Amino acid sequence: MILQTKGLCKRFGGVHVARNIDFGIEPGEIHCLIGPNGAGKSSLFRLILGAHRPDSGSILFKDEDVTRMPSFARIRKGMSVKFQVPGIFKDLSVRQNLVISFQHHLHGHDLEATIQRVLAFAGLEGLEEKAAGTLSHGRQQWLEIGMAVGVEPQLLLLDEPTAGMSPEETRQTGEMLRTLNAQGVTILAVEHDMSFVQQIADRVTVLHFGEIFAQVSVQEIISHPGVADIYLGASDE
Repeated sequence: MILQTKGLCKRFGGVHVARNIDFGIEPGEIHCLIGPNGAGKSSLFRLILGAHRPDSGSILFKDEDVTRMPSFARIRKGMSVKFQVPGIFKDLSVRQNLVISFQHHLHGHDLEATIQRVLAFAGLEGLEEKAAGTLSHGRQQWLEIGMAVGVEPQLLLLDEPTAGMSPEETRQTGEMLRTLNAQGVTILAVEHDMSFVQQIADRVTVLHFGEIFAQVSVQEIISHPGVADIYLGASDE
């Protein structure tokens, strides 16, 4: 597996946000984490990235134990991340945002070629000199996805990548991720939109109160007994 957690546990005070999580992603798949608010999706996401330190258990990335490794080191190993709220520099141009993202990895011709490739991938050609903050919400999200994929990660982590998007923007985002996946990038996405999950996912993990409730194919999740009930009456994190 490209990513695996073993017996992962984390609590904040008396609240278990991750309870004995055994989880894995195969190379080349698109895997979605779903569950109601308070299920522990974002907490598991941050444990994988290294933003939280687990109380116990381990995290393996490409068979290497990264449990105590800081986030920046995991990124250098081949992870990349896009959070729910766009983390772009709104006063800078689209091009400047891309240069800042890639300049520590690429230079000269390689940098320029990557910028052009990402502009095309993210549907931002002709907009490179516009201030990033003047883009539509959907295009800001696509810019940040482009910033995350330009360094050619092996594992892309996405936290609700379609939040705030229109149905058409959501569909286009799904097509972008399918294209990226076809190029060999493994994707883990935290998502609420079940239509989007059905569009992109190979497998789905359902979390409930910090525990894994089910790990099934996207086809099985639709009719899985109990999954619909989990979404009813859930409280916020």
